[in-house]
Amino acid sequence: MKEILFTVPPYIEYDAFVTPSFNNRTVEKKGGKFGSLVTDMPLGVLSLSAYVRQNSEYSTKLVDFNIVLNKLEKFDYESFVEFFQDFLSSQELKDCKPEVVGISSLFTPSYRSMLEIAQCCRVLFPNALIVAGGGVPTNMYKEIFRESTSFDALCYGEGEKPLLELLQAKDKRRYLEESPSWITRRKTEKTQTLKHSFIVNLDEIPFYDYSILNPDNYALSPTVNSYAHFDNKRVFHFTTSRGCPYHCTFCASHTVHGRKMRYHSVERVRHDLTRLRDQFGARMIGIQDDNFMTNKKRALEIVNIIKELGMTVFFQSGLALYALDQETLETIKEAGVDHLVLPVESGSSRVLKEVMHKPLNLSIVKRVIKDCRELDIYTDVNVLIGLPGETKKDIEDTRTFLKTLNANWFRIYIATPLVGSEMFEICAKKNYLSGSHIGSDFKKAVIETEDFTAEFIQEKIYSLNLELNFVGNSDLRLGNYQLALRGFENTIKVKSDHAFAYYFSALCCKKLKQNEKYENYRRRYEEIIKNSSFWQNYVEQFQLANIK
Repeated sequence: MKEILFTVPPYIEYDAFVTPSFNNRTVEKKGGKFGSLVTDMPLGVLSLSAYVRQNSEYSTKLVDFNIVLNKLEKFDYESFVEFFQDFLSSQELKDCKPEVVGISSLFTPSYRSMLEIAQCCRVLFPNALIVAGGGVPTNMYKEIFRESTSFDALCYGEGEKPLLELLQAKDKRRYLEESPSWITRRKTEKTQTLKHSFIVNLDEIPFYDYSILNPDNYALSPTVNSYAHFDNKRVFHFTTSRGCPYHCTFCASHTVHGRKMRYHSVERVRHDLTRLRDQFGARMIGIQDDNFMTNKKRALEIVNIIKELGMTVFFQSGLALYALDQETLETIKEAGVDHLVLPVESGSSRVLKEVMHKPLNLSIVKRVIKDCRELDIYTDVNVLIGLPGETKKDIEDTRTFLKTLNANWFRIYIATPLVGSEMFEICAKKNYLSGSHIGSDFKKAVIETEDFTAEFIQEKIYSLNLELNFVGNSDLRLGNYQLALRGFENTIKVKSDHAFAYYFSALCCKKLKQNEKYENYRRRYEEIIKNSSFWQNYVEQFQLANIK
């Protein structure tokens, strides 16, 4: 049988993996600490595999290098390309002779690895067609063809229909040149018009092909593990719609999925969730729709289906706050949802309206968080800092506003210029990029404007994180010491040298009369600050009192 080999590059650059920066999560391996990897299930690949297996005679195989790296006990390679070469030529793939190699690259931290995997595959599988798809190839095809000779074509936007048509074509290379949904080197030289090829009725896509992966390998997802409120962290990622009608300047999703909403029917969603439960043992569903609440009635139907099936749900991309009136929150809570990610993005009304083009009234934010607190729904607030057009005053306005919220936790991210976003276009046009945007991952500042430097943003982000989540932690302030402790201990789990996490864990344990843990946390805090000028500076900045 003819075979397609799907590969997913690591969503981290080599240097960030082997020498993680101070503000990145880490994992322990033999030989030291390494950067934490994103191990979300690759839904795009699962959809492609299901679609082509139903409609063609091709079999599929998946190599997700995020999982491969995550499972390694030690890593002693001098480069990722050396690692890719070694794995792709290993016994595990000795019988793999793909006719097509498809590389999925969603964000630029995987850009270099995408090129290197293609390079290795060109040597190992010289007769295979090598293609790539996702947000990076859709928006960076000129750069890819300029830097690499390994690719035969790149997919423009969603890939189900273009990939199937490629597999069914008698003359595949001719098809690639003629189809407006595939980008070839010749087309880039002639500036040929490209065109999306969407599946309008998503029910045409079969049940996603979860069989090509081992769900247990995705059980310890750092994305989900970074949220303190979950006990059951074996998440199955899932999507019920595609598209988003909004024009937020920081988002590039529309370049792949378009702005028009498309849906799976509620009946189909029920069928797929039931199958995930019965066939794969799924208990926690991670919904990754860009805009799940566009149709509120439909969204609540799906939430109730998940409840009926005895499952829980986590909205990883957040829920639109405008749709979260008290009745909706009560319904969500009754369905077993006790944790929400809230995409607030900014505490400045001016930034939301004029810079981000995000339709959100800050009064709604206060009301939603107040209602969630009363309903005992844990809230994680997402915030972006450092957009072009934002000023230091705007950032201070955001800080002031966020301090008035009783959210359980804040996730303060650095605004990242995603290729395909309006923000990236602004940065490129006005020469605001102080460093390479390739590899930027919401942790590294690369934007520098007339209003701020990249260094200012880098420092401000970390300072805000410490102030909002530790010094001014709302659960600690309100006397919810056990809940506060869960957040602090979760930080220790993902960053074992976080002095503030130990300090405030010790304070909580003292209040809870957990004397042995108090002493352990206090001693660890003192050990860290004794040997770290980095943490000593923050202790002085926030004037942390002696906890003896």
